[in-house]
Amino acid sequence: MKILPLAAGVAIACASLAWAADEPIQPIVPPSRINAGMAELGKKLFFDPRLSKSGFISCNSCHNLSMGGSDNLPTSIGDNWHEGPINAPTVLNASMNLAQFWDGRAKDLQAQAGGPIANPGEMASSHTLAVAVVESIPGYRSEFKSVFGKDQVGIEEVTAAIAEFEKTLVTPNSRFDQWLLGKKDALSGEELAGYKLFKESGCVTCHNGPAVGGNSFQKLGVVEPFHTKNAAVGRSAVTGKDADRMHFKVPTLRNVELTYPYFHDGSAHTLKDAVDTMARVQLGKKLSEADNGRIVAFLKTLTGEQPSFKLPQLPPSVEATPQPQPFARKS
Repeated sequence: MKILPLAAGVAIACASLAWAADEPIQPIVPPSRINAGMAELGKKLFFDPRLSKSGFISCNSCHNLSMGGSDNLPTSIGDNWHEGPINAPTVLNASMNLAQFWDGRAKDLQAQAGGPIANPGEMASSHTLAVAVVESIPGYRSEFKSVFGKDQVGIEEVTAAIAEFEKTLVTPNSRFDQWLLGKKDALSGEELAGYKLFKESGCVTCHNGPAVGGNSFQKLGVVEPFHTKNAAVGRSAVTGKDADRMHFKVPTLRNVELTYPYFHDGSAHTLKDAVDTMARVQLGKKLSEADNGRIVAFLKTLTGEQPSFKLPQLPPSVEATPQPQPFARKS
């Protein structure tokens, strides 16, 4: 007798998945294969400002998990108050991206994790110094040995641990996902109308899949040029091909109401502005106020459950730990 409810549950689940499969956007599925010990170590490193030259900047500085995995600045602030060249993409659901950074120069999360540490405009350390800091701290040495099974720590282990933690930063169970899985009253009429417009207008050509983006490089300014003072040229900086100029990785729209300002240059401060600009330069459309509002209402349903965990207790430095070099106030 107990088999019947189980069979019914399976049938309902299958029906829900079939419903979702008919849509260009799929629900987020939490990761199933995570090395818990490595992820816990990576969490500490993600929050540890000692990986920076100044001892002030951590991964969480620009990818703040209390702010949608971003910093809500047009471009991030790095070492010595350096204003970065580009908007910080959210780290939430970044494991679903086909590559990392706006221009895709890092193939995966591990490759990305090493970049900011050694970037003079960001954390301004070096891989050698960052590893020396970690190796000097007894609490880290023992944890690295437990996770990786060896005494020596290298930048590969540091970035692998950070990447493993970042794989856990997914945001399932948004109201839109609930609707995809069969909860028909999860969305309002306005939100459903916005999703219909989002599909019919052609937005799903680029913003599709579980992350609602992140799975392709596309030209910014298809119908008319995207005017910006930002010097970033996009994918062509990686490929060397002029045809890739102004091609950027399509950003995820998951949690997009939290990750303002928008675009690689941070020039759109509101979702309304971003939707208007995309409709104009990508699709050649002029949206009415009402239609813009409907699409924005839909986009807000993509906010999922935010990562929730106890902040890590970082192992203390010792006398042998290289001292930070704090930067002075910008004059």
